[in-house]
Amino acid sequence: MTNVVRKTDTEEKSMPVLRRKSHFVSFFSDLIRSKTGLAGFFIICLLFVIGIIGFLIVPFNPMDTETAQKLLPPHTEGHLMGTDQLGRDVFSRVILGTRVSLTIGIVTVVLAGVIGTVIGVLAGFFRGWLDMVLMRIVDVQLSFPFILLVLVVNAVLGSGLKNIIISLIIAGWVVFARVVRSEVLAIREKEFIIACVATGVSGWEIMVKHILPNLFTPIIVLASLQVANFIIAEASVSFLGFGVQPPQPAWGNMLNEGKDYIFNAWWMITFPGLAIVITALGINLFGDWLRDELDHDL
Repeated sequence: MTNVVRKTDTEEKSMPVLRRKSHFVSFFSDLIRSKTGLAGFFIICLLFVIGIIGFLIVPFNPMDTETAQKLLPPHTEGHLMGTDQLGRDVFSRVILGTRVSLTIGIVTVVLAGVIGTVIGVLAGFFRGWLDMVLMRIVDVQLSFPFILLVLVVNAVLGSGLKNIIISLIIAGWVVFARVVRSEVLAIREKEFIIACVATGVSGWEIMVKHILPNLFTPIIVLASLQVANFIIAEASVSFLGFGVQPPQPAWGNMLNEGKDYIFNAWWMITFPGLAIVITALGINLFGDWLRDELDHDL
């Protein structure tokens, strides 16, 4: 009888592990069956690999200038994507620009997501005057065009990688705040939250232990889609000359440098532009699939 009990206890302990493994296998089996989701996932993985080991695979130093080799077309003298107006290898600069774009996209979405989530939870749970004040701030900020607000903040702070991240966070947290608040308002009326309030559970404990875990799915989906928006916004600001500054390679400032040579050196803007398009497309494809997958699980 003791052996039977011990076996049962072992099986019960192993059930959460098996359940986690089944969710993991189910997630990737569903991903494999979706052509668009799998394509987006492959692009994202490729971008991460390039961002991490890109400096090891570049054939030339992206900072080195060689005026004797300026404006060489693709596949000339070992330059896969040609050279720019200073003789720098375009392929090497596109590869190194991947790290900049991913860093900006990920860091910005994490920090903006944390700030927006905290504000959205506070506004949705406590409501009253706090909700009114916070949401009026959100409404005022949303009345400004996103890129214009980023440009204004970046013009005040100055150019550079750190400042473009700060300006994107300031402009981007409101989206998370509004979505999270709407989710919290719905969760707050659920029976298990009403039961917690009735039994005397503190408001902070309810928010941390019961509301935040239920916000995981909408936050992850929103964050996956916002990464592409932040990358495009950074490229737009850098293209206008307010973002990442040369000689540091970034897709936006590469477009800015290549716009004056669009007719006689098309490769200077084509390849950075394709990098932006492919990155945004991959993230959006995977984000759309992830949204459908998580909604289906719910």
